[in-house]
Amino acid sequence: MLTGEFRVATRNGPTTFYHGPNEPRGIDYELAKGYADHLGVELSMYVADQFQDIFPDIDTGKAHIGAAGLSVTEARRELVEFGPSYQTIKQQVIYRTGTRKPSELEDLLKGRLEVLAGSAYVNLLEKAQEEEADLIWIENPKNSIEELIEKVEKGEIDYTIVDSNEFDLLRHAYPDARVAFSIGPETLIAWALPKTSDNSLHESISTYFQNITETGGLQEILDRYYFLTDDDFDYVGSRAFVRHFHSRLPAYKDLFIEAGLKSNTDWRLLAAMAYQESHWDPKAVSPTGVRGMMMLTKPTARMIGVVDRTSAPESILGGGIYLEQVMKKIPERIPEPDRTWLAVAAYNVGFGHVEDARIITESQGGNPDSWDEVRERLPLLSDPGWYEHLARGYAKGSEPVLYVDNIKRYFEILKWMTAREEFVQDNTFESRQSDETNAG
Repeated sequence: MLTGEFRVATRNGPTTFYHGPNEPRGIDYELAKGYADHLGVELSMYVADQFQDIFPDIDTGKAHIGAAGLSVTEARRELVEFGPSYQTIKQQVIYRTGTRKPSELEDLLKGRLEVLAGSAYVNLLEKAQEEEADLIWIENPKNSIEELIEKVEKGEIDYTIVDSNEFDLLRHAYPDARVAFSIGPETLIAWALPKTSDNSLHESISTYFQNITETGGLQEILDRYYFLTDDDFDYVGSRAFVRHFHSRLPAYKDLFIEAGLKSNTDWRLLAAMAYQESHWDPKAVSPTGVRGMMMLTKPTARMIGVVDRTSAPESILGGGIYLEQVMKKIPERIPEPDRTWLAVAAYNVGFGHVEDARIITESQGGNPDSWDEVRERLPLLSDPGWYEHLARGYAKGSEPVLYVDNIKRYFEILKWMTAREEFVQDNTFESRQSDETNAG
């Protein structure tokens, strides 16, 4: 049984592990942190120098396990044992929109294909070579999966291969990179464990995964990262967001950070809200007369002391203050992130209408403290069969649903994109138990 610390080798990526300005994130990080907490030990999670170093580190004992979105393959089974699978993914060929879309292996012969060195994609291509003998590729040991996608989008290479779960997140940051076709069978993702006659670690990890699967904890973690479906992908919107991230946000980033500190709010959430409201345009005006970066109404601006709604500093700080005031109205017993999303919905449609939706949720046997369940009932605020009997009456209940959905997407992209900017890879990251970290 582990004592003292739980050492985990990983890689930097949106589905595995990354560390932003305030908190560690990633599916593998959350799972590893949960297991360390389960054992009552500290988590020591480090980014391997290169992806292919993960397996030797497990063999030598430098790491107890590898948790890096690892595909379960027969070749890897020769090196390590695998714990219970926690995702099923497809491996996808990625190309650049505007170029000819490949539809089969033969089409890849016409371009430059680069894949992550030491990855399961190499074994996949070696098998594909039996079918297409002229298939060639380059194993890239220097660039990450994300950097390879970026190279495709910039036209520096023609193709790469990416796990579907990772591309589901990265496509919003690289909207000109597209899926051409899937290659190979569906693949299981699992932690890699050392080959040993002592099965205690394997049994302990299996018990942990069984518990979080049965209690819904695993699905909750996955839902935090994969809340969008294919139907939600907005190519034009994602492309505009990335463009504005580079061209507009830098001028206002410090204002968002300052407002976040003063309002006890993650600045990236305020920035996501401002993008949804105005696309970071301080002079924006809606048809209903609300205006400015945070689209404040006159009564709201007057209440929080904003004199000039088109002033970026005033609007951003005012929006932060107003969100903080709304947050204080949401019962403290409600856990995160539900409490935040209820507050963001109230920022949009009004606290009273969110309360009415919570009343409807409870009357139907649902959980009024769950954002997902309240989200389902908000559209009923437009139904006369309901709003005629509610304290606050009619509201366009579908609007806060779309509002929060969009902000969740922007917030997630911002967390990843700003983490890339500020992440300093020193190959070590030690997680200490704290309420603040656990809240992430």
